[in-house]
This record gives sequence, C-alpha cells and structure tokens, in this order.
Amino acid sequence: MEKPDKNKPDIEKTGEDLFNFAIDRNDVKYLTNSHPEESRAKRHTVEYELQILKIITVGWAISFFLDNFVQKDRLSELYWKGIQEYSHSISTTTELFIGQDINYFQILKDRLNTYVQKMEKYPEAPEPAVVIGPEFARACGTIDDVYAVMAGSRMFKTTIASVKEYLHHKKSVFN
Repeated sequence: MEKPDKNKPDIEKTGEDLFNFAIDRNDVKYLTNSHPEESRAKRHTVEYELQILKIITVGWAISFFLDNFVQKDRLSELYWKGIQEYSHSISTTTELFIGQDINYFQILKDRLNTYVQKMEKYPEAPEPAVVIGPEFARACGTIDDVYAVMAGSRMFKTTIASVKEYLHHKKSVFN
C-alpha cells in the first residue's frame, strides 16, 4: 500500500481519492451479490457494467458538480488520466488471458457517450437515474429487466451522492 504523500497538492490528492473510489469494487460486489436470481441479466454482465457505470459516473460528477470552479478541468484531467492508465492495465491483462485485444478506455468513452446521449434525448426526465437505469439494463442485454434497471439506477444515485458529498467537503481546493 502506498503511503500518503503529505506534500502532494490538494487537487492531486482529490483526483487520487476520486480515482480510488471509482475503481473500488465493494459496492459493485454488493450490488452484484444482491442481484436477484429472477433477473434475466447475467450476473457477470451486471458486475462488469456496474464497474463501468461507476467509473464514468465519477468522471461525469466532477464536471457536473464543479461546473463553475477554476480547478474543475485540472481535477477532471487528473481523474481521467488515472482511469486511462488503469484501463491500459486492464486491456493488457485481458489480452494476456483471453488472447483478444480490447481497449477498455474506449469502452468507457463509448459507454459515457451512450449515457450522455440518452440523457440529452430525455431532458424532461425528473432525474438522470430515470434514464440511466434503463440504459444500464440495455447495456446488460436486458432492456426490460426491472432488476437490471434498479441496479443501474442505484449505482448511479449512490455514486453521484458520494462524489457530491466528498466534493462538498473539499470545496476549499477548488477556489
């Protein structure tokens, strides 16, 4: 485990914290393990898609909640650079195991674009989770599976709430 660097600038520490939160799998595993047997969505697909959704939701939340802050672009850059390095590692490992070249970062970008496009298509939605849930279920291959819809909505809402709370406590970093 890496020791915290007390000399690291606050913005870098914040980017690192958000990156670590995004790749942490505890909530992904919890939602996957509690995913009902009645669901038609395959458990491994739900797990895979939940992690993707969490990563892109953290990135989206940075832009959304820090829209008017000077350090928003720097934090976003730090976060996505970490995700890009992480993605490269996943891509390389996956290629070694299955012998197929994948670009995990491109998968993240494509999925982010899909979710954003869907939200733009339904600007009258009472909240983004209403759009995200069904799109998550579609990504799982089960558009009309209520359990998949709920899993995606729940991951989105809890991730957004966690990032919002964290950023609220770190406001001094962004002024």
